[in-house]
Amino acid sequence: MLGQYMPGSFFFIVGLILAIWSVIHIAQSSSGPMTKAIWIIVVLFIPYLGFFAWLLFGPRSATRPSLLKKPD
Repeated sequence: MLGQYMPGSFFFIVGLILAIWSVIHIAQSSSGPMTKAIWIIVVLFIPYLGFFAWLLFGPRSATRPSLLKKPD
């Protein structure tokens, strides 16, 4: 029903959630302030592409577990 009046609202909300989530995680990462600022600008100005680029190549936080680490 909402789609009749605002057809792009779903994609806007998804993009907004992804941007907020990634900005929070970028700000909490252990990288330098200039790196954080650049990634936040990329994520906000190139919404979907910036998010996926950060997800693949961005700074890793200290609390995020490594995918290559073997469990004990």
